[in-house]
Amino acid sequence: MKIFSVIIAVAVGVFVLLGYFIPASALIAARSVLVSWAILAGGFAVLVGAMNLAQVHFMKVRRRDRSWSYSLLLIISLLSTLTLGLILGPANPIMQAVVQAVIFPVEASLMAVLAVTLVYAAIRLLRRRSDLMSVVFLASAVFVLTAGLALPFIGQLPILGDMLGPWFSSVLVAGGARGILLGVALGALTTGLRVLFAMDRPYGGK
Repeated sequence: MKIFSVIIAVAVGVFVLLGYFIPASALIAARSVLVSWAILAGGFAVLVGAMNLAQVHFMKVRRRDRSWSYSLLLIISLLSTLTLGLILGPANPIMQAVVQAVIFPVEASLMAVLAVTLVYAAIRLLRRRSDLMSVVFLASAVFVLTAGLALPFIGQLPILGDMLGPWFSSVLVAGGARGILLGVALGALTTGLRVLFAMDRPYGGK
């Protein structure tokens, strides 16, 4: 049975890969169908994950665990958003208002917490390992935060906010982000090739 899972996984990978390089209508159609199935399976995986999350927090509410009120709020928010999304659809103005009024502020708050966490991690890194790269990391984080800081009655700092800040973000930060994306792409390519050649079998085979 395991050999069949290996054959199916390798065959699907080969069909999808060939569909990008060989302009044959049959391969392109097969690639589209297989990618659509993968998207559908991914959507069901997200749904199963959301159901598992709701079940875990429901058990916390049932047992009256510590901070169970937050779990109750999460369940109510999850069910309300899911119900509105199924009834109204994602393009409805009410759903768009929910996204803009709730989800975007939450994402902005998480990014703010991430920025503070990075600075704190850089300070702890200096305490553990005081080398040049640690100093550069801390200085870069502080510089980016200072360049985007708006002071009362002044606005952004003249030199940092208007000159050095945009250059730092568009050149150095963009270069680092592209390097990270290239690393992610190469890692995904390597993982895909290992699965394609049956070296790694995350689908259950050994």
